[in-house]
Amino acid sequence: MFHRAIPTLAAALLVAAPVAAQETDMNFALDWRFEGPSAPYFLAIDNGHFAAAGLDVSVVAGEGSLDAIPKVASGAFPMGFADINSLVRFLDQNPGAPVIAAMMVYDNPPFSIVGRVSQGISGIEDLEGSTLGAPPPDGAWAQFPILAAVNDIDVSTMTIEPVGFPTREPMLAEGNVDAVTGFNFSSYLSLARLGIPEDDITTILFSDHGVALYGNAVIVNTEFAAANPEIVTAALGAIAMGVKDAIADPAAGAAAVIARNPAGDVALETRRLELALDANIVTDWVRANGMGDIDPARMDTAIEQLRLTYEFQNEPDAALYFTNAYLPEASVRMVAQ
Repeated sequence: MFHRAIPTLAAALLVAAPVAAQETDMNFALDWRFEGPSAPYFLAIDNGHFAAAGLDVSVVAGEGSLDAIPKVASGAFPMGFADINSLVRFLDQNPGAPVIAAMMVYDNPPFSIVGRVSQGISGIEDLEGSTLGAPPPDGAWAQFPILAAVNDIDVSTMTIEPVGFPTREPMLAEGNVDAVTGFNFSSYLSLARLGIPEDDITTILFSDHGVALYGNAVIVNTEFAAANPEIVTAALGAIAMGVKDAIADPAAGAAAVIARNPAGDVALETRRLELALDANIVTDWVRANGMGDIDPARMDTAIEQLRLTYEFQNEPDAALYFTNAYLPEASVRMVAQ
């Protein structure tokens, strides 16, 4: 179903060497603002990984995956970063659009429920009978029916309280709801910053409870990739090295982010990056197989689970959404054990 890349990273760098002198410009579309988890892209710039690939990369902040995906599909941005589940829906609604995921970054998605022990939420078994705060546009809330289905949660016993993003964690801190849907590296930290002791905070990751979905991936315009396969492979290799740099020194990664976002807080973004690395990026599967690729069987299960929350207009096919054809060789993508 998936096809291995022909060019290795070394070959890509050799092929791209004449291009390097021309400093090929590339705009990269993030899905969100500059926060800790975006550190690998800035480290790839600051530590010269993109330059070694012959690329002068500009990373542009975004307003969600539904902002990043059209940017790449239109060709305005050759590459970007977006939730693969959003990409699946986009391609189902826009068949043939020239965009595909080329390197998985969040092997585990950040979808989670964050609750308070003092409000009776110590684990997933406590959700029945609770009050759950959920912003209607929230990505975790969109996938909550999958979590409920695979864990036989009787949602009819729960009270679902629509909340806004700015009021989500304050309502939980004030005890107006027992838990909220959100991302593990955001809601947790927001609650802690409101003064809630960390031993009173429970994080229920969907990926720990039978949800097979993948998370965010590097996406690429397929027309650009077909014309420039060696550049895409080299860029993915540079990003992989940026991830490894972030693993080695999260504080340096956060500092690279804050250099582009002076209003941020280095300590906060270091912690946010560490949470993303530990829960979403450096998983057991990634330690064993290297980052970037996917398990085809898991992807098939994920697509079947998506049917619980989305009615496909066309028969889904994993090959439409992800390819490993441009990945650099495994040695580039291996992370520390």
